Amino acid sequence: MVLIKSKKAYKYLLLNLFMIVSSFYKYIEINNLEGFQIKHLDYCKALGIKGKILIGKEGINGSISGTKEQINSYESNLKKNKIFKDLDFKHTSSASIPFRKIIVKIRKEIVTSGLNVNLKNKGKYIEPSKLKELLDKKEDLILLDARNFYESFVGKFKNAITPKIKTFKEFKRVPKLISKYKDKKIVTYCTGGIRCEKASAYLKEKGFKNVFQLHGGIINFINQFPNTYFEGSCFVFDNRLTIPTGTTDISVCVHCKTPPARYINCNYRECDEMFICCEKCDLNHNHQCKSCINTTQE
Repeated sequence: MVLIKSKKAYKYLLLNLFMIVSSFYKYIEINNLEGFQIKHLDYCKALGIKGKILIGKEGINGSISGTKEQINSYESNLKKNKIFKDLDFKHTSSASIPFRKIIVKIRKEIVTSGLNVNLKNKGKYIEPSKLKELLDKKEDLILLDARNFYESFVGKFKNAITPKIKTFKEFKRVPKLISKYKDKKIVTYCTGGIRCEKASAYLKEKGFKNVFQLHGGIINFINQFPNTYFEGSCFVFDNRLTIPTGTTDISVCVHCKTPPARYINCNYRECDEMFICCEKCDLNHNHQCKSCINTTQE
């Protein structure tokens, strides 16, 4: 056993044992998309990072993984471009590489919504420290989850409204669902903030006056204030599927009903269903969901 004698040594060990996952986005016009895509993909491949980066006329949306040195190099290089000089990067860690390859794609929208909003109408940013202060004071506000239902199922802010939507395109239904809160202070949140830019603008265009968005999303909040007001795990769109937040699990294993707060994909090749499963049942049931266990045993 290796004894770690200081916090500095422990931090150094973490940085070298774990991959860093960097998430970022910015709504900004990008010219010559095809040229940018080719050059950017070549640079990412040469650097050796993996992940997914979407670009479009409206901006950039990415999540990449690599060593500390690789991530620092990527972020420094991207910020040399004057349109990305103020880009915010949010970091989490992973014990393994959470992406299989590097993808840089051109999309009509950098996050699919179909909302067709004017982002000049977006809600004002509220910093994690300010939100925590308001929650500490039990301020009268509405926390609105702009994510999909399967994301909020494993983790959400306490007492938040979590609309039952399957994709962000269904957010169009939300204003009607929360119409009784039109005069309330509403704070929208999502994983990293990109969906809230459009969600908050959409709410304001539908007559909601006092709309805010959590700056940097859940990741920014739990990095600063773990084990506080966000409960459960945070869903992420990579091979990890969820990341811990330091709080009590809010979901239970489909097999044994214990709280694992982790998603896995069913190992049965004709299924691939995503479901909640604890580590013990994951092994005991060959990584299969309840339906497939019965199917394969018949």
